[in-house]
Amino acid sequence: MSLSPDFHWLGEGRDYRATWAAMRRFNARRQPETPDAFWALTHPPVFTQGLAGRPEHLLSRGHIPVVATDRGGQVTYHGPGQLLLYTLVDLRRAGLGPRDWVDRLEQAVIDWLGARGVVADRRQDAPGVYVDGAKIAALGLKIRQGRCYHGLSFNLDMDLEPFGRINPCGYQGLAVTDVKRLLGDAPAVPITARQLADDLGGSLAR
Repeated sequence: MSLSPDFHWLGEGRDYRATWAAMRRFNARRQPETPDAFWALTHPPVFTQGLAGRPEHLLSRGHIPVVATDRGGQVTYHGPGQLLLYTLVDLRRAGLGPRDWVDRLEQAVIDWLGARGVVADRRQDAPGVYVDGAKIAALGLKIRQGRCYHGLSFNLDMDLEPFGRINPCGYQGLAVTDVKRLLGDAPAVPITARQLADDLGGSLAR
């Protein structure tokens, strides 16, 4: 049995590059007994290109910076009102494979939405969570020596216009939505972060 991960609310508007560097340092320095950690935060507007990212999926960046990062996947957008939950988890120690962890991340969001009357699902060809075909949560992981970082982004109360400047996750014309558009309101980012982290942490502790 594993201990529940440490939860850290890192705040609003955290720089993407600095956070990414901190995740890499954490992963490089961790020992077999190092507790897992969930880092929750928001970023200023930024497009991030995953390892499979193709430049043609970035249609019009405008003034928003683009960062080539080491997670899986294609291009996505991060900005105010979007929860980032970075999951620094020793998957090998937990007896989980990458697909297992992706499934758990998706299911945590699906369950969160379901508890509020919103039916959401996943797509086998495009990791993430969808409501009526519109993407509401995106996933991307980096795994080294069985230990992962990066995690999920969950759209709560966002300006969705920047998603129109890209092919989200490499899919032309993919619709994107957020919690406020579905429910008329959205809880505060730190509250949602803690709820998802408790759900995921409980699944690791079992």
